[in-house]
Amino acid sequence: MVLDCLCPWNGNLSMVSWTKIPDKDPVAVFHPEYGVAFSHHYRERIEFLRTSPMDGSISMRNVTHQDIGLYHCSVQTFPQGPWTRNIQVEDLDEPPEEDNGTEPPTPEPIQPDTELVAEEDNNFTISCNHEHNGTVYQVILEKMPHGHPWGIIGVCKKVEGGLVAEDYSDRGRVSCTDSLDVSLHLTGVVREDGGFYRCTFSTDAGARTTTVLFTVPPPGGFSLSMYMMYIYTGAGAAGLILLVVIIVLVVIHRKKTKREEYRVKLHPSQRQPNFYENLFMYPRKKSRPIRNCPVYANLQSVRSQKPQRQLRRK
Repeated sequence: MVLDCLCPWNGNLSMVSWTKIPDKDPVAVFHPEYGVAFSHHYRERIEFLRTSPMDGSISMRNVTHQDIGLYHCSVQTFPQGPWTRNIQVEDLDEPPEEDNGTEPPTPEPIQPDTELVAEEDNNFTISCNHEHNGTVYQVILEKMPHGHPWGIIGVCKKVEGGLVAEDYSDRGRVSCTDSLDVSLHLTGVVREDGGFYRCTFSTDAGARTTTVLFTVPPPGGFSLSMYMMYIYTGAGAAGLILLVVIIVLVVIHRKKTKREEYRVKLHPSQRQPNFYENLFMYPRKKSRPIRNCPVYANLQSVRSQKPQRQLRRK
């Protein structure tokens, strides 16, 4: 199947992009200097024809009923500006009959390499790093929202020794490093940002894929910050209890040590003799109260005699 998109005027072509409506999923992108980029679903089936400098037509192989729909072509030119065209793809044959005896194939579950969680209204960065076994020359960042197909949101590549980043995301900013590790910086995270993110590294040793599952819990649910707060609170309480137990054990040990020091007994041979230990002690009688009795005594009266002194005169 060939989808024609030939710009009718002359000028300098800047970029050609194909999207499928109404999902607006990126299908293919062409840049005269940086090359082409394809969605994962169309990667091995689409090529740009490039019959003329202003030609953005594509050819699609192995067409199926899933390719039916409306395609939008946008040609960016200078100095005239953009030129667009819509092409409706319909099926002329009867759709294949469904076999009621067999169940439809179950899609294979996606096993993410990394799981990330962020709260709403916060800023978050989704990084897509990979241990490269060979030389990386291109990385494609795709997103698959819940219940939707994969769509390209960013491309990083090396062209003539330079680093080129193409950002197709309307929810964040895609950045690349010199090692072609891709990051998506989200500002004010919303629940629609959740889903699977996939980075496909094109290397000289083959394609390598890294998948990230990004979850945004609903408000009032169990958030990551609440989980970390519970962990810190529990760890602090456990540490405080352990400290109290250690202090109590130290105090008990010190008291027991002092008590042992006073309980040391000497050998009988080293004891001092006690002379009073073999004496018989009579029980002490109760003392009677002393009565106040008058005491009578006969005292002889003594007359006082004055000594007579004789005065002598000289």
